[in-house]
Amino acid sequence: MAIAVEQPAASPARPAGARLVSVLGRLAAYLQAAPLALILGVFLLAPILMIVAVSFWDYDFARLYPDFVLTNYAETLGSWVTWRTYLNTLKYAAIVWALTLFIGFWIAYFIAFHVRTATMQTVLFLVCTVPFLTSNIIRMISWIPVLGRNGLVNATLIEMGLVSAPVEWLLYSDFAVVLAMVHLYTLFMVTPIFNTLMRIDRALIEAARDAGANGWQVLWNVVLPLAKPGMAIGTIFVVTLVMADFITVQVMSGGQSASVALMMRNQMSLLQYPAAAANAVVLLVLVLLMVAGILRVVDIRKEL
Repeated sequence: MAIAVEQPAASPARPAGARLVSVLGRLAAYLQAAPLALILGVFLLAPILMIVAVSFWDYDFARLYPDFVLTNYAETLGSWVTWRTYLNTLKYAAIVWALTLFIGFWIAYFIAFHVRTATMQTVLFLVCTVPFLTSNIIRMISWIPVLGRNGLVNATLIEMGLVSAPVEWLLYSDFAVVLAMVHLYTLFMVTPIFNTLMRIDRALIEAARDAGANGWQVLWNVVLPLAKPGMAIGTIFVVTLVMADFITVQVMSGGQSASVALMMRNQMSLLQYPAAAANAVVLLVLVLLMVAGILRVVDIRKEL
């Protein structure tokens, strides 16, 4: 007995007008994105590609030779001095990140939860941005008369009888470098954390308190988990800025310490552009890996 199989009805063809509207919509989207894509391509992607290309060139004391050699990467990755410089840079990044995260979180927490009026919150937040009205270099070198051998701190310590001679390690040391970087970059941690804390629904905190949680339990179980996106964004800002900073290391260490960016600056001053480009590529890869690791741990898309 034959069984008739019902064939599915063919979907009606889309009208030509609908297809034209769809194509025009996609074309309009591409046209809207084209200016930004062009700017990013010219001012971001093209310089990076140029640096990558130059990193494979050869050079001597007089000129550059367009070529494809791995000498620059071999010298960069095969030198213990280079590895020690990278480790020193990572040390600065880790210490500055920990200090700015601790200081920045509590500043943002105070402004967001302990300042009652929006007007006062705005005023205090603007006070945090006042240092940005001056140059980074001016703010950095302002520590020299404070930390110097005859500076304010040493004069106070001697006058109080706490020390008999000036403390030498306050200036031109790793301590001075870290202190200046924390001063320069803490606001980059405060801003995203403050924005995240302001988005937290206060009803969640009230519910936790109604359930019997004390202040520290509310902070640990409610505030901190919800503040992770802002902390991650601040971490990206601070780490990338520290990894690329060379002037603070040079000035505040008195030339006694080094960083990757300072090493590249010295190579460029000696016209060793391919070697500097190779270091720039390695540093870029390292920073991108760190950023990728942060993004794998914390989802920051809700803050964007």
